[in-house]
Amino acid sequence: MDFITSTAILPLLFGCVGVFSLFKLLQRMRTNAYLRNAVVVITGATSGLGRECARVFYTAGAKLVLCGRNREALEELTEELTASLATKVQTHRPYTVTFDLADPGAIVAATAEILQCFGHVDVLLNNAGISYRGAIVDTATDVDKKVMETNYFGPVALTKALLPSMIKRRQGHVVVISSIQGKISIPFRSAYAASKHATQAFFDCLRAEMEQYEIEVTVISPGYIHTNLSLNAVTADGSTYGVMDKTTAQGRSPVEVARDVLAAVGKKKKDVILADLLPSLAIYLRTLAPGLFFSLMASRARKERKCKNS
Repeated sequence: MDFITSTAILPLLFGCVGVFSLFKLLQRMRTNAYLRNAVVVITGATSGLGRECARVFYTAGAKLVLCGRNREALEELTEELTASLATKVQTHRPYTVTFDLADPGAIVAATAEILQCFGHVDVLLNNAGISYRGAIVDTATDVDKKVMETNYFGPVALTKALLPSMIKRRQGHVVVISSIQGKISIPFRSAYAASKHATQAFFDCLRAEMEQYEIEVTVISPGYIHTNLSLNAVTADGSTYGVMDKTTAQGRSPVEVARDVLAAVGKKKKDVILADLLPSLAIYLRTLAPGLFFSLMASRARKERKCKNS
């Protein structure tokens, strides 16, 4: 490259970098403006991804309502947020609402308590969930129901309970943390994959129906995240799995994923995949070459079965 060519190209390259940086800055500003002072409800807020989402939404200036089953853990998180996180924007002391999302009878009372906190909800982040490990032939139907109650029926019931207030204001944003397994299924995860497939379908329908009310719906599908999800997973007989899977241990940091969730909500994205290349490609493989996908899953099942029997 001669001198004249380089002197012509370099300013152009620097200009492109500057435009890109400006674009990213404007995106961050728009996200911050959207979430600052917004009332954000987070379920499953005391651990894993939910806890990190509480941190990033709090530092963005949102008014949080933190939900979970453990009152002491919620209060501890509240104190941690208000005492230790320095922010550049005005922050608000979070409220806490204690209830079990898997208990249908608790949803109505919890909804009323949530609405009493700030008078309305701008963003509902359905994050709480439970995982599962086991063979279909060994799994009691009660286990399938337990996973569906937590991962599907609970978020659906809470969403339905809060929708009327959003519709009345013609303003709101419903977010659900699904999974890559809401788009593809892998062996020995049947109950979990089924609950996430149902979640994807329901909130896709909700998005279409809520368009007339200007209510946003975002489905976020992460891949593996380094949390205690597999440790706390339920097994075929209903007991706790108690094992940190290798794939989970090698998963993305929940801090990083929480930042991506914040960005997706701020940009009002409709469907977001937060996964590495291979899981993302598997989604397309399932659609474009299903026979090959099924063969790969059968091979994976054989390998897992062999490892368990060895």
